[in-house]
Amino acid sequence: MNTTNTAPRLVLGSTSPFRREILQKLGLPFETAAPDVDESARANEPPEQLVARLAEAKARAVAKQFPHALIIGSDQVAVNAGEILGKPHTHARAIEQLQNASGKTVRFLTGLCLYNSATDKAQSEVVPFDVVFRELTGEQIENYLQREQPYNCAGSFKSEALGIALFERLEGEDPNTLIGLPLIRLVRMLENEGVRVL
Repeated sequence: MNTTNTAPRLVLGSTSPFRREILQKLGLPFETAAPDVDESARANEPPEQLVARLAEAKARAVAKQFPHALIIGSDQVAVNAGEILGKPHTHARAIEQLQNASGKTVRFLTGLCLYNSATDKAQSEVVPFDVVFRELTGEQIENYLQREQPYNCAGSFKSEALGIALFERLEGEDPNTLIGLPLIRLVRMLENEGVRVL
């Protein structure tokens, strides 16, 4: 088994500062690289398949630059009443998304892939995490959007910041999943590749 001293290069196939911050918790040296992947959903593609496919596609896209590395790919969607919530981009769309989420449970699906570019072996999982929203008033939604401006965040909120005030409760095995990188599952995947975190 490898120890962290002799472990293969570890690469996070993401430019997300949130994912980078989460991965730093493991205390392993890693690099980051931007995956060049079309993130469009295919026709009638279920959200679980979408995030699994994109997580692996991101890892494999980065593998071209790192032929002997363990590459982490991750992708996330939020689903409310069967509809995938994208990034709102506009204030009006963010209001609409939060009004629709008010009093409901929104499920976050995070696709995680650890790809060994030397052996062409990919481990993939889809990890769910549920967010139960409070009943929100129009004033609360407006105040939140003015303060946080989460227009580049799926579902129109940042759970790692003030967005926590929108929720009734969180339901899932790993709070890191909600921010986009399921560390509990990743630790197991790394151990399967001989990388000890502890």
